[in-house]
Amino acid sequence: MEITRLFDLLDHYMVQWPDQEAALAGKQNGQWRKYSIKEYIEIANKISYALIHLGIEPGDKVGIIANNRPEWNILDMAIMQTGAICVPIYPTISEKDYYYILNHCEAKLVVVEGADVMNKIDHIMPETPNLQHVYTFINRNRFPYLEQLIETGENHANPEALSARKDAIKTHDCATIIYTSGTTGTPKGVMLSHSNVINQFLNLQQTPAKWSRTAFSFLPLCHAYERMLVFLYQYLGMTVYYAQNLGTIGDNIKEVNPSMMSAVPRMLEKIYDKIYSKGKSMSWLSRSIYYWAIRLGRKYKIEDSERNWWYNQQHKLADKLIYSKIRENIGGNFDIVVSGAASIQPRMASFFSAIGMPIFEGYGLTETSPVIAVSCRGKHGRKAGTVGPPLTGVEVKISDKGEVICRGHNVMMGYYKEPELTRDVIDADGWFHTGDLGKFTEHGQLMITGRMKNIFKTSFGKYVNPQIIEEKFSESPFIENIVVVGENQKFAAALISPDFAFLKGWCERHDMEYTNPEDIVKNPIIVKRFQKEMDKYNAFFGDYENIRKFVLISDEWSQLTDILTPTLKVKRNLVQAKYKDVIEKIFV
Repeated sequence: MEITRLFDLLDHYMVQWPDQEAALAGKQNGQWRKYSIKEYIEIANKISYALIHLGIEPGDKVGIIANNRPEWNILDMAIMQTGAICVPIYPTISEKDYYYILNHCEAKLVVVEGADVMNKIDHIMPETPNLQHVYTFINRNRFPYLEQLIETGENHANPEALSARKDAIKTHDCATIIYTSGTTGTPKGVMLSHSNVINQFLNLQQTPAKWSRTAFSFLPLCHAYERMLVFLYQYLGMTVYYAQNLGTIGDNIKEVNPSMMSAVPRMLEKIYDKIYSKGKSMSWLSRSIYYWAIRLGRKYKIEDSERNWWYNQQHKLADKLIYSKIRENIGGNFDIVVSGAASIQPRMASFFSAIGMPIFEGYGLTETSPVIAVSCRGKHGRKAGTVGPPLTGVEVKISDKGEVICRGHNVMMGYYKEPELTRDVIDADGWFHTGDLGKFTEHGQLMITGRMKNIFKTSFGKYVNPQIIEEKFSESPFIENIVVVGENQKFAAALISPDFAFLKGWCERHDMEYTNPEDIVKNPIIVKRFQKEMDKYNAFFGDYENIRKFVLISDEWSQLTDILTPTLKVKRNLVQAKYKDVIEKIFV
């Protein structure tokens, strides 16, 4: 059957896989709560009836503020099939951001998860005049809750009205407004149509293998990247399991044994660091074999034709001795691990592909629904260091300034209520300007080389691309995050957020007392050890790109402190503003 609106996925799933045990699953009270496609549709329809009864009209905005859970998808479908526009909002942002977003989109109803979020919404309600209804996922004795919303729908079922609403919705109508978490500036509401998102998964359907039937999700559904992938999973009839929380990802993967999931580079780097550190406690012989296998994995060529006979023989041995045990420890039965949101180090893509977790890298923005280019199967479809060829139906070219620009079915409708900002990024010919620098390989694979706004010039007139430097230095297990600075200065410098868990282990191995982050970053021995890391990675760059000075930061850089986006990217402008005095002292 033809899919022209996102909620058509429900009928498509029912027709194609009516007997599948679970379409969605999430942990409740320690057990997996599974929703069949029949139950999924029934609950979504009841919520739709409730929304219609509550006066939600086509074009009205309805917000979801929650972590990943099956009910998120059920609400999403229920909202869209009434003709209302779903506004997903992160449950980790500030009260100020909630105030801005809910007022800017004029949300009439919102469903929230967690007491903290509920209290923030409760506090701003007097200043949010359009917000007529607030629901919580469970009974928190303050607002009505989801079960009551479903009961309202049961008591006011109106299939005729819902059918009429659905029939009136066209493929190019706005389906969702996603507010960019962004690393800079005020959030902007990206309007995406049903067609924008549908074309994404229709052009990605050949990427997973036919045997891939189980997906695992932990990245925020509020993010266009994860949400689109979950639509893809539903289109392919896969069961989607949601992580209980970030702390249980490892255990959940072992329980579910997924064949597909998405990840961000930082998460994969952390897994790699744990794998690497495990070898340090082995006997001499075991450690030698272990690290030989790791070095071999980092040299893995993703294209089969690029690996010679001798390498393949070594790989078979390494797989038998080491990689199979690593896979067993991690869990999963992976066909694909999709990496996005930031560039992954080529050695990481090679290593995980070598051990049986094939990395497919994608690139795009919320404004592009989100995929512009992505790795794919077939000759020259995947190569470490590239994000693959452009998605079918998407034109991509490099401008005279070196900027990646694209045009096609993926380009957003525009920024909500911001026509001037829309014209700033979509030119008269329909090309969307990404702000990213890139180039193509000889085989048509796109490489992202930096962010236009991040490049700075030293006082000697030399241009420095901080992104490339930061990505290389992040290979160090000592470094959690790094921001390179030096605009109009004589040299480049860095603010470094250490990986304190790794640092604690290093101190133990070297008979050093680990006290607390504030003290340890000032310890001369630690500073000297970090200088050794600086010297090691500076060797990969030209003299003017070398990090001459650095400061170790003891503060936590996380989503909770608002320094990291939900996809774990550093908000560079915020860091530079927060540590302005520290940066100035570096260059005195």
